[in-house]
Amino acid sequence: MEAIIEKTTKSDQKVALNSIKSLKRKKRSKASTINIEIDDGGETITIPLKAFNLLKEVLKNMAEGNSIALFPTNSEISTQDAANMLSISRPHLVKLLETGEIPFIKVGSHRRVQMKDVVEYENKLNNQSRRKLDQLTKQAQKLKMGY
Repeated sequence: MEAIIEKTTKSDQKVALNSIKSLKRKKRSKASTINIEIDDGGETITIPLKAFNLLKEVLKNMAEGNSIALFPTNSEISTQDAANMLSISRPHLVKLLETGEIPFIKVGSHRRVQMKDVVEYENKLNNQSRRKLDQLTKQAQKLKMGY
């Protein structure tokens, strides 16, 4: 599967907002699948509940105006794509790869990074940032700096 990257338009945002409102009115089910009626052809399809939950997340993000990128977690991406995803330079990413911070494989002379490893590293950075911000907040409160 190729990466699917689409910019959210204002029109998409409006449709997604209306769709997410409709989905919120649906009752929660404990079933592992869900039936969706396709209005165009009157057809009903059955999809896994996990796919339905992913669809709701996509619609929620589109309603907020966020663009969406979907990648299979086992896909391999280039160092430039990984660097772009992490908002860092490619040379910095290469340093992270060479020091073992992020696993990679070599295909010929090119490094490839698994998407799941990039996401794990990004989550690790976000968690570290949150902990540091919490520490700074506590310190500011202790010093009565108005936070």
